Amino acid sequence: MSAPIDNLKEYSQEELAAQPIGAWTGQAYRRVVGAIRGQLAVENLTQPHWWTVNHASGAPATWTRATLTDRLTPYDDQNTDFDAIYDDLIARGWLTEDATGGMTLTEEGEAGRLRARERNLRVHHQTHEGITEADFVTTINVLRRMVANLGGDGNLPEDPK
Repeated sequence: MSAPIDNLKEYSQEELAAQPIGAWTGQAYRRVVGAIRGQLAVENLTQPHWWTVNHASGAPATWTRATLTDRLTPYDDQNTDFDAIYDDLIARGWLTEDATGGMTLTEEGEAGRLRARERNLRVHHQTHEGITEADFVTTINVLRRMVANLGGDGNLPEDPK
């Protein structure tokens, strides 16, 4: 990962207010998600793998293929075949399915999830460098409002646990 740039230029309030939000949110998305995907790739994981192991870890035997696919599809921008993700994790020995279809992370899967989590935390810390918690919260609230203004759901995703 590259070091943060400490030489950001200063601009007037008017110059910043005139910036195209789509261009900046798009660039931020590509940079943040690219960094996360790069770190997950070290463990031979994709984001859908990551989402799956986190859900299975947080609620063992609760998620079935169908319920987890329904939960994750709105976040997927890669046309993911989620059954292939589940099958891959099962073949690795990271995930099991019980008789009712409930998926549970194995010890090996949890160890892999924790390794990937550490890598993702590095991206998280780099992303937040030089940003106060108050500024981050304001940013999230502004983006939530923009999403809601354009007809989307500006609420935080429900925690299934």
